[in-house]
Amino acid sequence: MRKTERYPVEGANSLWHIYKTVPFWKVVRNFIVIQAARYTPFLAMKNAMYQNFLGVKIGDQTSFALMVMLDIMFPEKITVGRNTVIGYNTTILAHEYLIKEYRLGNVLIGDEVLIGANTTILPGVVIGDGAVVSAGTLVHKDVPAGSFVGGNPMRIIYTADEMEKRVLTEPDGQ
Repeated sequence: MRKTERYPVEGANSLWHIYKTVPFWKVVRNFIVIQAARYTPFLAMKNAMYQNFLGVKIGDQTSFALMVMLDIMFPEKITVGRNTVIGYNTTILAHEYLIKEYRLGNVLIGDEVLIGANTTILPGVVIGDGAVVSAGTLVHKDVPAGSFVGGNPMRIIYTADEMEKRVLTEPDGQ
């Protein structure tokens, strides 16, 4: 189960309560910064924009590919470790607005993680160090360190131990 905090709402669905949960001008600022960063080809500049304007915690030498979409409402709840690659058009969410409640959850992505293109990461998940997430995956639960996961719904394809055995038994260059 993902680690999220639940906030019930009365009356209209929770998205109608958006500016009771997050200030309007914060959303405007975040939207502008995220849209600019999505197209910025300079990785260091992109990371600086995310860290300095949005409060995202990012480790050294981490790369956000073109068109990555961070959570507009609560980007400060996202932490990405060092030397990690976030693939093209990936979405990282720290909130979800539902009918009768909204939920917030931290997203923690470890060191030396590879996230494939077009992946969606839901709030409240932890992706362990050295994990590989295949392209197009819906990350709806924690990913163990060193594992290879993929699919929708996400499943573990190889554990860290199985990955190590594969590396040790495969001939060089194949």
